[in-house]
Amino acid sequence: MISVIIPAHDEAAFIGGCLERLLASDLPGAQGVEVIVAANGCTDDTAERAARWQADFAARGWRLVVLVDSIANKIKALNMAEAVATGAIRVYVDADVHVTTGLIALLAAALDRPDPAYASGRPDIRVPRSAASRRYARFWMRLPFMSRDVPGCGIYAVNAAGRQRWQQFPDIMADDIFVRMHFARSERIAVPAQYSWPIAEGFGWLVKVRRRQNSGLRQLYVAFPDLVRRSDSTRPKPLELLQLLARDPVGFGVYSAVAVLVKLPFLRARERWPRGR
Repeated sequence: MISVIIPAHDEAAFIGGCLERLLASDLPGAQGVEVIVAANGCTDDTAERAARWQADFAARGWRLVVLVDSIANKIKALNMAEAVATGAIRVYVDADVHVTTGLIALLAAALDRPDPAYASGRPDIRVPRSAASRRYARFWMRLPFMSRDVPGCGIYAVNAAGRQRWQQFPDIMADDIFVRMHFARSERIAVPAQYSWPIAEGFGWLVKVRRRQNSGLRQLYVAFPDLVRRSDSTRPKPLELLQLLARDPVGFGVYSAVAVLVKLPFLRARERWPRGR
């Protein structure tokens, strides 16, 4: 059984597209799938829109469960979904992600092993409307973390042995990094399938989202110093930065400007998990 867990806060505009593409997944044989949407603190009809897909999933022999909680908290939503999930393989998907037809099958095949493993696909950032976001995304995708590692941005998966490495998700803003840090580079698998993932729109939202990411990292350093210490560094070396600067000076400038501004008390987001889309 594969459990696909989707935490969703005010995702009425995106949840249908996410579920539609999951339902179109090409899975061989009679592999069981359950999709759990954990709608948390929604002020829109995210849960109702998700529930409309239940008949379509049932027609394929899959199960779609929609959970609702009044508190807007991604970590609480993840743990709520985990409490009812039955799959040995767990796939965690953001509600605005679009999987390609072969991605879930490749994740399941990669994780079909007794030893702990983590897997994800290749992120394909949707072309932003904002010129700043396009340049930021172009440069970001060339960083070693994105180009040579298995970042798991927007979607990541673990097998049963891997899931045993932590209990509940801790209340931090970096659940994806927290999970990835539990796996050595040799245990992280990049499967050859893409998924579509949006980036924050506009320079101001890039700063807000980057600030949230940095806050999540600080939480990890404080709460799990041993975990961070054991993790391999993905920071680019000075020579790599110079090569990236030479290749894309404009993208380097936008990326660096965002990195500087996150340290200043401007453009603060009111949401704990700002998304900027």
